Amino acid sequence: MYSPIEPHDQGMLNVGDGHQVYWEVSGNPAGKPAVVVHGGPGAAGSANWRRHHDPEAYRIVVFHQRGCGRSTPDAGLPESDLSANTTPHLIADMELLREHLRIERWQLLGASWGSALSLAYAQRHRRRVSELILYSVTAGRRKEIEWITRDVGRIFPQEWERFRDAVPAQDRDGNLAAAYARLLADPRTCEEAARAWCAWEDAHVSLDPRHRPSPLFDDPAFRMTFARLVTHYWANGCFLPDEGDLVERARLLEGVPGVLVHGRFDVSGPLGTAWELHRNWPGSELVVVGEGHGGPEMAGQVVAATDRFR
Repeated sequence: MYSPIEPHDQGMLNVGDGHQVYWEVSGNPAGKPAVVVHGGPGAAGSANWRRHHDPEAYRIVVFHQRGCGRSTPDAGLPESDLSANTTPHLIADMELLREHLRIERWQLLGASWGSALSLAYAQRHRRRVSELILYSVTAGRRKEIEWITRDVGRIFPQEWERFRDAVPAQDRDGNLAAAYARLLADPRTCEEAARAWCAWEDAHVSLDPRHRPSPLFDDPAFRMTFARLVTHYWANGCFLPDEGDLVERARLLEGVPGVLVHGRFDVSGPLGTAWELHRNWPGSELVVVGEGHGGPEMAGQVVAATDRFR
């Protein structure tokens, strides 16, 4: 990855519905535009997100999706209404930001949930996308949500039972994300639910030998914001369109260069999604690395892809 840099421009964009979205720009003001689409939902962005692109060649845009990071209002606050926080809203926010920054076309770099959001944006606004670079690929499909909240428990049975048993008994055979979303909306149960949810998040990414528990989950404010947004999206099928999922619709991206980077040992988001996406997206490239849901080899392949497109 490139050396740390600081933004030379930043601000808050009024996107409507009472929301302000934080954005920043670093790198070369006259460089090739690239936007970084962070994961989660709700994980926000850090300084490391500026380091995947050559700052001499790229105009690097980072933004925090509705309700998280430095965007307001914070989805972790009990009074925050999440009804205007959906995938269509996030896509519209990206378009407003592109127009605000007077960018004609930009490269999308998305990770994990950010890869699903990037795909959704690109399929809606294909003419605005120069390339897509996606890693730790997910597509927000219901079967992926069912895998990560239930089926992967076959690999982590003890941890999954703790995760399941943190919801009321009558909810344990249903939509676990929705059950957690209800607990997180109740001031009496929200703190314990956020801890249980984030403990499970840490468990199912732990097969990678380099894994260390995320220090972000030690922060009660981050923990609450992240858990509320993830469960809100997953409980509602990521608010994706009904006319076919993002993998089925990938043929709409024919002619848009794409690089997919995925870990062979990623049990949180198994390789099958990236493979199906690659098969359905004419001209895309799939790079498989010997890691889990992220890692230095993956970061190196992402940098190699941004270098190639600069």
